[in-house]
Amino acid sequence: MINIVYMGTPDYASTILQRLVQDDEINVLSVYTQPDKPVGRKKVLTAPITKRVALENDIVVHQPLNLRAPETEHEIKSLNPDYIVVAAYGQILPKNILDIAPCINLHASILPQYRGASPIQQSLLNGDKQTGVTAMLMDVGLDTGDILKISTMDIPEKMMVEELFEALTHIAADLTLDVLKNFKTITPIKQVDEESTHCKKISKEDGLIDFKNALDIFNKYRAFTPWPGIYLESGLKFKEISLQSAQGHYKAGEILIVTKNSFIVGCKKGSLRVDRLQPPSKKEMDVASYQNGKRLKRGDTLV
Repeated sequence: MINIVYMGTPDYASTILQRLVQDDEINVLSVYTQPDKPVGRKKVLTAPITKRVALENDIVVHQPLNLRAPETEHEIKSLNPDYIVVAAYGQILPKNILDIAPCINLHASILPQYRGASPIQQSLLNGDKQTGVTAMLMDVGLDTGDILKISTMDIPEKMMVEELFEALTHIAADLTLDVLKNFKTITPIKQVDEESTHCKKISKEDGLIDFKNALDIFNKYRAFTPWPGIYLESGLKFKEISLQSAQGHYKAGEILIVTKNSFIVGCKKGSLRVDRLQPPSKKEMDVASYQNGKRLKRGDTLV
């Protein structure tokens, strides 16, 4: 039996945890996750999904504000885990926790590419053809530990971020079980720091677009739907778009074609098809409904 302490918070982590508790060779001793948070307009205190999965499986849950408290170190040491498994926990593990047992992190990129907070979105923003999940031994750096194993997948050119999250979650679950069961036969490989890239935490402001490059906008749409979405400075949000062409040069935001169900909008490079939008302070609507109020025609601009 492999005894582990598990640390994780969002959907990605909860799916991996569910796979671990279903495996007869894995014994999850306890789960560490972020504190409950107020959600929605009514600020209802809501538990992380990983906590809910743990409690459904009668696993003890801890939700410390940080891991530096002496009692946290004592709790984990007393469990004597073989491994600590970490997946999108949301906190940096201090050295005293890292020293208790091998700490295995599941990071959703092909390290050393995209160290940091938003690797899945970053792969879409960059239009990557391939991504993956890296199982690594954690150290005190941010995603800098030795690589244990990498599983990869191709990214379909129209795949959206939620679909990619889902696909990588299942890859991560398989990889976690593989690494835990074969850990003693794996030789860790040091990352090449000179090849590393980083990605930041996403903010609402990242969704702002102009009409410079159609392919870049489409990749933003793939990476930022549903949140933070993509929008113009005017507040007009684009809820459903597709890449019409990556080629051609047009006036930024110029409407090239108007049909019953869509606009073709030009960019300084390339063009986009727009099917659904959301004007400021209004509900999402299709192009036909938007047209009823705006009466836009070829040559007008959306800027």
